[in-house]
Amino acid sequence: MGSHRRGAPLPAVDPAVPAVPAVGSRSAGRNGWAQPPAPGTAETGGTEADPSPPPKPPARDRYFDTLRAVALIRVVTYHTFGWAWAGMVFPSMGIMFALAGTLMAKSLERPALKVIKSRMRRLLPPFWFWGLFVVLAMLIHGWMPGWQIVYWVVPLGDPPGNAWGMQAWEILWYLRTYLWFVLLSPLLLRVFRLAPVAVLFLSLAPILVLHFLWEPPDNRFGSALTDLATFLFCWILGFAHRDGVLQRMKPALVVVLSVGAVVYGGWYAFTHQQETGSYDLDDIPLAQAFWSAGYVMLLMWAKACFRIDFAWLTRFRRTDRIVTIFNARAVTLYLWHEIALVLAVPLIDQFWNVPAFEKWLPLESQWFMFGIGWILIAVFIVLCGWVEDVAAKKKPRLVP
Repeated sequence: MGSHRRGAPLPAVDPAVPAVPAVGSRSAGRNGWAQPPAPGTAETGGTEADPSPPPKPPARDRYFDTLRAVALIRVVTYHTFGWAWAGMVFPSMGIMFALAGTLMAKSLERPALKVIKSRMRRLLPPFWFWGLFVVLAMLIHGWMPGWQIVYWVVPLGDPPGNAWGMQAWEILWYLRTYLWFVLLSPLLLRVFRLAPVAVLFLSLAPILVLHFLWEPPDNRFGSALTDLATFLFCWILGFAHRDGVLQRMKPALVVVLSVGAVVYGGWYAFTHQQETGSYDLDDIPLAQAFWSAGYVMLLMWAKACFRIDFAWLTRFRRTDRIVTIFNARAVTLYLWHEIALVLAVPLIDQFWNVPAFEKWLPLESQWFMFGIGWILIAVFIVLCGWVEDVAAKKKPRLVP
């Protein structure tokens, strides 16, 4: 299957892949979405002489922002160390798809076509900019593309490439899956609202069908179908959060079902290691689907039930700033992080030529490569992140 599991994980982004619209705080809305403060309050800066000041933009939900930032960190960590247990500690991709599903349900209060165009506009320019370098590098290293190169324009299927560039382009499964969810969301949301709870839990049926009843073909179609089935529950879980469905469910039922899904996913992963050589969830779609479903459902339910917003994070300016940058540059970070890790290796090789570096730096440590990788990621964010601003029709900035 085309995924980060073939590599040396993330994010969301949905894409994170990708995270662009702001999510509100819990301060007003029933579902956790902020409402504009009343005119004349200290929060808006209004006065009695100015009864109608412009409303303050909704505050970002730092709980969701923090989840997205941690998901991205976990992806980079997984791609550096390859720890099989990382996906169980924090299932980044399920979280990213759930957050994206929530934002999509919010956005679909507007006309569906406009929403889809907006999502594609925000995602494709950063992808094209990144792909220009990757495709050119693969061409220089002997790649001969066919008609499938069209997937480098709109990645509705896995974009082709050669083995030399595999570590860079294999992560594109997330963008492909995200785009398909975006295109399907108007229909999915309509079906979900007919019978929310039933549709939510029935969204696990496709992965069961693909695993036990019908094996999808080993091609682009099969890979896309499997990834969609794997994370369908998480995406619809985002709908459930947005519509307040989770908040209305009985806590005992949520906990029992969530724990049951996690236990089943973990059991399946550990009892089927002989098929993949590991208990890594990224290699076992059925285990990934159930583990992510249970884990992410608890996170989203806790958010809705206890109105968690992480507003206290703003008191820690540096940490809050990092979370802000990660969310504003989620697509850039996801796309460029593998290239940063690849470039870290020859860069560290040059350090061996400096006697002081050879003596005092832990050049053989994976942790050192991890640190160098993050430095290079920061460089790419500064050099390439402005494309996300252009895609969002904002003034380009080196650092958001």
